[in-house]
Amino acid sequence: MTDAFYAWYNALASGQQVYWAIALITSLLFLIQMVLTFIGIGDADTDMDFGGDADISDGSTLDMGGAMQLFTIRNFINFLLGLGWGGVCLHSLIPNQMLLAAASFVVGLLFVYVFLLIYRQMSKLEKDGTFHIEDCVGSVVDVYLTIPAARTGVGKVQVSFQGSVQELIAVTDDEAPIHSGAKVRVLGLLDASSVVVERI
Repeated sequence: MTDAFYAWYNALASGQQVYWAIALITSLLFLIQMVLTFIGIGDADTDMDFGGDADISDGSTLDMGGAMQLFTIRNFINFLLGLGWGGVCLHSLIPNQMLLAAASFVVGLLFVYVFLLIYRQMSKLEKDGTFHIEDCVGSVVDVYLTIPAARTGVGKVQVSFQGSVQELIAVTDDEAPIHSGAKVRVLGLLDASSVVVERI
């Protein structure tokens, strides 16, 4: 099979060899990138701003947030994917090599644009399912562990969020402790994981 592939590849015109090589290599990289993304590997990308400064996090290139930027390795792969397959598919329609290169370049840009839209929508879905502690301010929640009076100690409350239950540390200014099972209202935030509540 390898010999048949080499025979087929060598029979192509030199220009087509370039487009096929780009298309095949970037398709493999794209598949690896997508598989690693969906199994949750990779939390940062290598981004470059318009001034040319590089910001390299942990070396990974598979995050969802980094793809929101224009200059990333992920988007470079997407661009080459469109460029390669654009050249392969348009070769028979555009015999002029300069026009073919220009058309393939445009296809590469379109690939980047389309994948940016897809990543943006996926990012929104991911954010929509994230619990933010500030969202529970004003809501009525259940006391899980008794909350001591007048902020002399901490207890816990349970907050229901999209079918799951979140436990938060809670304090109260009430003069009497609030026991487990009571209903309380969240008045505000004490810090990133703690709330202030009152008995209702």
